[in-house]
Amino acid sequence: MPPILELVHITKRFPGVVANNDISLELHPGEILALLGENGAGKTTLMNILYGLLRPDEGEIRIQGKVCKIESPNDSLRLGIGMVHQHFMLVPTLSVLENIVLGREPRRGPFLAGAAALEQIMRLADEFELPISPHDKVWQLSVGEQQRVEILKMVYRGAQILVLDEPTTSLTPQETNALFNILRAMTKRGHSVIFISHKLDEVRAISHRIAVLRQGRVAGTMLTAEAGEQELAYLMVGRDVVKRVYANTTIAPQSDASAQPLITVRNLSVLGRHGGKAIDGLNLQLAAGEIVGVAGVDGNGQTELVEALAGLRPTANGEIIIDGHHCDSQADPRRQMKLGVAYIPAERKTRGAIPDLTIAANAILKNHNDRPIAARGIMNQRRIREYTQQLVADYDVRCTSIQSPAGVLSGGNLQKLILAREVSAQPKLLIAEQPTRGLDIGAVEIVQQRIMQQRDRGTAVLYLSTDLDEILAISDRIIVLYRGKIVYECPNSQQVSRERIGLAMAGKAA
Repeated sequence: MPPILELVHITKRFPGVVANNDISLELHPGEILALLGENGAGKTTLMNILYGLLRPDEGEIRIQGKVCKIESPNDSLRLGIGMVHQHFMLVPTLSVLENIVLGREPRRGPFLAGAAALEQIMRLADEFELPISPHDKVWQLSVGEQQRVEILKMVYRGAQILVLDEPTTSLTPQETNALFNILRAMTKRGHSVIFISHKLDEVRAISHRIAVLRQGRVAGTMLTAEAGEQELAYLMVGRDVVKRVYANTTIAPQSDASAQPLITVRNLSVLGRHGGKAIDGLNLQLAAGEIVGVAGVDGNGQTELVEALAGLRPTANGEIIIDGHHCDSQADPRRQMKLGVAYIPAERKTRGAIPDLTIAANAILKNHNDRPIAARGIMNQRRIREYTQQLVADYDVRCTSIQSPAGVLSGGNLQKLILAREVSAQPKLLIAEQPTRGLDIGAVEIVQQRIMQQRDRGTAVLYLSTDLDEILAISDRIIVLYRGKIVYECPNSQQVSRERIGLAMAGKAA
């Protein structure tokens, strides 16, 4: 069967870098093609070219054998190409129906044909197994439900080719399975899908073929049935990679289960942005040398919890005790740092670093007033240079110069710099919030191994992720956060139930 889409010798250059270098790929009707690659491998650039956000310097795009010129997303949609971004493009205050028809409202003369639009949308929802409640507001929906709205919006606009960018990042296992069923239903009806992901097990579960990009080139394509995980990982990074690091095998259990916990949180309540309780009466203990994984869908109080622990948000009630020291209710990040709290925020560029400052300046953000970096208010430039170069070397932060702006680093290298800075002071509590989100498999390996090393030296680690596989891979103990409360807790073991944790993430009791 001839391909529905061909990318032929696509090349895209930016100053000092070739993002896409002579890339040729094919997509066939009814096929799911998985696209794998490290950060900076060229996946996003290639999809932005396909969606009309960038223009290639060389090469061409063919739809059903015909060369097409795509200069905008409107051109892309007109040709039957739709893209569901990792961060959804929905208006929270509008209804599901309003979001789907927005910009494509059907009309009869000067009047909106709302009933006709609703009938068409519900017919499509039934055909493609996309259950929706058309009059619900988007802000009321779960992440999985919002994703269904995005997919249905693309189908309503006539997309025959669907590009999904990291579609399972914030989904529960049940929502991931539901998404896969939707994609299978779509391909049975002749639609084609490009599935961008870093999760090798999911890629092998849903795709027909896999294409791997490395350093802007196609490193290999293969049938999914013939692809092994180690082979795919090697193609992605050019070396053997440990896919997962299992927490339970690297440290002996606590010798005294009744030992005083290092971190105690009692009856903690924290207000959210809109005044309500984002954290409501939470109790938690962390021991030295323990990784506690916090599972949950985004928006269930994770951010408010870590900000309270890091001293970035005041508490409304309860207490936080760090190594015997009681913290008052006021937000005071400097106090928390002195007590030994380190924090890796989810937003690298906006909260974890100052992109316009140099790599060296970002490396000393927390200790720029301390010896040996500074003495009597005067910074020692030689010590700063030596300190930063050591961090860069130890954590494999790839950069041309430590005097370059931190903003030029890739996501993985910036995350490694932030991690290096936070753990260099040997903290008592390390809070890692989505530390591997958006990272390629090589960077994930380095970040997780370094966090494990901190655990092994006696640091208590609070590890937050919406990726249940990640939580299962690294945690000694798992808690599930739902609407500001711990609704489930279990030790991590071979017997832990993914389904039970997934139900708790969705707020469903056993």
